Amino acid sequence: MSAHGDPIPMTSQACGPLTGTADVPGDKSISHRSLILGAMAVGETTITGLLEGQDVLDTARAMRAFGAQVVDHGGGRWSVHGVGVGGFAEPDNVIDCGNSGTGVRLIMGAMATSPITATFTGDASLNGRPMARVTDPLSLFGCVAVGRAGGRLPMTLVGAAEPVPVRYAVPVPSAQVKSAVLLAGLNAPGQTVVIEAEATRDHTERMLAGFGAEVTVEETAEGRVITLTGQPELSPQHIEVPRDPSSAAFPVCAALIVPGSDVLVPGIGLNPTRAGLFTTLREMGADLTYENEREEGGEPVADLRARFSPDLRGISVPPERAASMIDEYPVLSVVAAFAEGRTEMRGVKELRVKESDRIDAMARGLRANGIEVEEGPDWWAVTGRGHGKVPGGATCASQLDHRIAMSFLILGMAANAPVDVDDAGPIATSFPIFEPLMQRLGARISRGAA
Repeated sequence: MSAHGDPIPMTSQACGPLTGTADVPGDKSISHRSLILGAMAVGETTITGLLEGQDVLDTARAMRAFGAQVVDHGGGRWSVHGVGVGGFAEPDNVIDCGNSGTGVRLIMGAMATSPITATFTGDASLNGRPMARVTDPLSLFGCVAVGRAGGRLPMTLVGAAEPVPVRYAVPVPSAQVKSAVLLAGLNAPGQTVVIEAEATRDHTERMLAGFGAEVTVEETAEGRVITLTGQPELSPQHIEVPRDPSSAAFPVCAALIVPGSDVLVPGIGLNPTRAGLFTTLREMGADLTYENEREEGGEPVADLRARFSPDLRGISVPPERAASMIDEYPVLSVVAAFAEGRTEMRGVKELRVKESDRIDAMARGLRANGIEVEEGPDWWAVTGRGHGKVPGGATCASQLDHRIAMSFLILGMAANAPVDVDDAGPIATSFPIFEPLMQRLGARISRGAA
């Protein structure tokens, strides 16, 4: 069953060249943070280009529940009249974060150092995901969390009445955990310090500084040390959300494997902590170029042009690159299926605890479509068959995971037989215009099974 209704099966089949411009939605990570930091500022923050997928809409609804005035002005233009750091009101009802792990973990961090109580839940997928990775460090501030066995939602958080600052070394690379701790540190006195051995996406640090918080980042022998001075007054901002590189991955990867394709994806955020996929694709021999490189809102941006690349080759993706492309491994594995040779992906155990176990979900679907896959606890490898040699023809389970559903629909665009996805409904959580956008480029995607 879909995250927000009845299952929506879809079929994708081989198509002619994909051509044209793919205007993908705004960046999901920045959209979540714009709403949350806007709610914690004093005054009105305005946002253009907000991703209006279900995940972000659930975060907007949550900020309203905590007392902020959040208004949709249409066309991706929103405003948030914030309540200030420490100003959250206690919500009247349970906070439903739908399918969004990012949303729930960041919101938990934002409220953890306020003397209020809130209960969080989500859909079946989110309620199966571990939250202890966030609630454990939040408990160091004085927050108390009570949930189901294994630290799972539904879960009630009692915010710290007298929070203390913390020093926390993130045990595994996770921008969500880092961000939750930093957001909690906003309402704690003194300095909160987060140490990460491997750099993860740094939107939170950049945006905190933009809103006026005192935050420093230092590279040390311990790793990347982020220091936040608590209890600032955040100033409202105007935020122009760049387009989402994780969403851009789908039309880009489709263009690389569909013969004759030439697709331009404009205005994509190329923050170095997010651009690992594009670096990897170029190493595989992809005809992928950056045009009109520029900076917008403190973030590097460019237009991406992707052309059909018949001579892709398998590579070993460096494990230290995982944090910069963790959400893109599913669709990378699809490209790997059309490459010659073996593509090895290591240091990716985080994929086991996403919206689904993404390694298992992709391995099962790829094998069903005639691709050899090996896997371990924190690695997997795809042995590609080369251009024109992927059989296809199977039905794949999306596991209530938007990126799994989209990845298998991309597979079907260049496979020898149609590929079915049992439920593409979750795509609406992050990329609500995926279906019409891909169809305008020339993809043959239809609702219902083949």
